[in-house]
Amino acid sequence: MSRRRHSPNDEEISAFRQALQEAGVRQIKNDLADPGRPKRERDAQAARRQAAVKSESQITTGRTSDGRVEAVRPSEYLEFSVNDLPYRTFSQLKRGQTPWQAGLDLHGYTLEEARTELESFLTDAAAQHLHCVLVVHGKAWGATADFPVLKSHTNAWLREWPGVLAFCSAVDADGGTGAVYVLLRKRGR
Repeated sequence: MSRRRHSPNDEEISAFRQALQEAGVRQIKNDLADPGRPKRERDAQAARRQAAVKSESQITTGRTSDGRVEAVRPSEYLEFSVNDLPYRTFSQLKRGQTPWQAGLDLHGYTLEEARTELESFLTDAAAQHLHCVLVVHGKAWGATADFPVLKSHTNAWLREWPGVLAFCSAVDADGGTGAVYVLLRKRGR
């Protein structure tokens, strides 16, 4: 059984249009959606664009942010891994079974000095083809903050660093929640 589509004739089309007109239906003149909110002003948009360009030119050469970070508690366990890291690899890192090959102690550094030191350390570790390193950030609260500043920033910086596959708080023998093991990406991967 075949179904044939009905093609309306001129009389039917005319009757349909007449019915629409009598019902008060108007033809759409614009095919853009109205989101129901006012359009942005061009001046405000230009000002935002200028501010963004200006802020990009003031960015330091480092790869990590120096902005606000999420505060962590002194005894909080830190952990992070990329999505495709094998469970076994991350599990071994968390148990302290992945030997670390170099370490960095950030005690005594200002926030900016610590950021610079960490970036330099991670760059050098990658150049030396190191697979796992230890970063001691401590748990001390900042003089002007009510949270461990270096620990909180280290947590954020390591998440941003492109060569970091995973990191987690160290076992007690290596510093506990005052240090992290950092698993680095191997070259060519």
